[in-house]
Amino acid sequence: MKNNTILIAIGKNCAERELSKKLEEARNLSGHAAILIIGQTPPYPVFAYGSPAYTAAIIPEEWQQAVSEEGAALKAKAEAVEKVLALHDVSGDVTTICCEPALIPDAVARRAMLCDLAIVTRDLRETPDIFRQVTYGLLFHSPIGAILPDANDDDVMTPKRVFVAWNTSLQTARAVHQALPILRNADEVTIATIDPVMTEHRDGQNPGSDVAKWLTHHGCNVVVKQYPSGGLGIGTCIIERSKECGTDLVVMGAYGHSRLRESVFGGTTRTLIEQSDQAVFLAH
Repeated sequence: MKNNTILIAIGKNCAERELSKKLEEARNLSGHAAILIIGQTPPYPVFAYGSPAYTAAIIPEEWQQAVSEEGAALKAKAEAVEKVLALHDVSGDVTTICCEPALIPDAVARRAMLCDLAIVTRDLRETPDIFRQVTYGLLFHSPIGAILPDANDDDVMTPKRVFVAWNTSLQTARAVHQALPILRNADEVTIATIDPVMTEHRDGQNPGSDVAKWLTHHGCNVVVKQYPSGGLGIGTCIIERSKECGTDLVVMGAYGHSRLRESVFGGTTRTLIEQSDQAVFLAH
């Protein structure tokens, strides 16, 4: 985690205390804090294109005013964040995004391209549309993993106990690879499999032992555990078992099924994103 560039996605209402805690973590890791302040504008009034031929489109004053107000609020927040950066003596930069919700994923992903890790602060949950689009952009359009802090807002970049929800999917393997710097620094890493299928072409005869061996070569202190779901949803089971282990961070692959399917029928990723009892590291 040393010298990493850490993308911190915040909203215009992010509390200084919450941001300060993330900056202190970044400073302790000699990291560079790339702070991204995200706001949204109302959708562009496409009905304005219905103006008579050869005349200028008529844009409603309400829309223009809303865009101006959002831009001014983000500018004021950026100036405040610059002062907080200077106060904590942290290497960092501040960028703002102000666009329609549908354009947020690509805008966030462009900034994330040259970062090592992303943190989506808790205040963005207060604006569900922005939170959903930011998370979607990081998972599907960027090469890095994203951390969603819990309600306690603990030190998510330097957890002592990490719970890896393991299966043999490509998404889970990517999550473990991207979280490797965090796993190396943890005191204990629990490799947990839920309802494993103990066959050669699924999870193996001893599920979790293969990844545990690999992580041990990296100096991780690893424990392997296999759990039955007991009729609970996999997401609920992960949360409950991780609490039993005293976990500071859950590492999991995101969207093994299609995003559309999970949005309609629910799924493990959706459960972990919507909850705030446990901090989660997600990667797709």
